[in-house]
Amino acid sequence: METLDKFDLAILTELQADARLTNTELAQRVGLSAAPCWRRVRALEEAGFIKGYRAEIDRHKIGLGVLAFVRLDAERNTGGVTRELEEAIRKIPEIISCHYISGAGTFELQVVSRDLDSFSLFMRQVLINLPNVKDLHTSFSLGEVKASSALPLGHLARIGQESASSGR
Repeated sequence: METLDKFDLAILTELQADARLTNTELAQRVGLSAAPCWRRVRALEEAGFIKGYRAEIDRHKIGLGVLAFVRLDAERNTGGVTRELEEAIRKIPEIISCHYISGAGTFELQVVSRDLDSFSLFMRQVLINLPNVKDLHTSFSLGEVKASSALPLGHLARIGQESASSGR
């Protein structure tokens, strides 16, 4: 599966909005019958477009009121040492996201915690003791304006239209 058509895009859009749709509901929303819709979903999964299905949990409801953005500066950015740091980061559940970044710093972490006291303890006992950490800089979320894991798909529809109009 190299290209996505309008039905594939519609399936991805609907599943991003509500992954709990039954195949029948999904098929109806995208304008397909149930069997072809099911085959397309399976093909999207097998091709890696759909990586999984998850429940979106409200962090405030489960007592995780603090969201911190932590820029981590590594002492050295060499292969083995960096891999050791990456592995350590992957094992910490309070770190919900980690990205290599450009500019100052090596990683940008998103960390959740119950409150400022528990974050402070986590910072002093866990983060500062990660292998190869040189420095940490923290900013706190004061409120979410937008928090979505849904990816924009409009550019894929435009690419498909461009290919169709050019005869490819």
